[in-house]
Amino acid sequence: MHDRPGLVMVTTTVAALQTAPERGAPMVAVDHVDVEAGRGIVGDRHHGSRHRHVSVQSRDDLGAATAALGAPVTPAGTRRNLTLAHGPVPTAPGARLVVGDVVLEVVRRAAPCRVMEQTVGPGAARAMHGRGGAICRALTSGTIAVGDAVELPALSA
Repeated sequence: MHDRPGLVMVTTTVAALQTAPERGAPMVAVDHVDVEAGRGIVGDRHHGSRHRHVSVQSRDDLGAATAALGAPVTPAGTRRNLTLAHGPVPTAPGARLVVGDVVLEVVRRAAPCRVMEQTVGPGAARAMHGRGGAICRALTSGTIAVGDAVELPALSA
């Protein structure tokens, strides 16, 4: 990703990390996670799944959802693993993000989770519509920590 001439990159940072040990368990804020290529975040409910290794969202989208809902939409409330400090999250399949030393590849756009109606409040899923971020697969192993640099492709208008 770094050696493709003419590719414009956007740099941001990891603002928050969350994991849940099992389906339905509350999200837990952590300062770092270990990621295994082809398996995902060690200790997370999706570890070992086929493609749903890391979910990514942006604080910008959380801010827009908060404004639409009229109530706070927090990183843990959306049940995503990784929250970017700012910027749009690429959602086109095949787009790549470099988070610290881990390379992630977008599999698909993330739909708002139904559980948000309980974790955030009624109307949360609607407020997050089009703002849910992306579901990614881990292409490389490594550690991701809050504050790590994130490189992502600039999105065209």
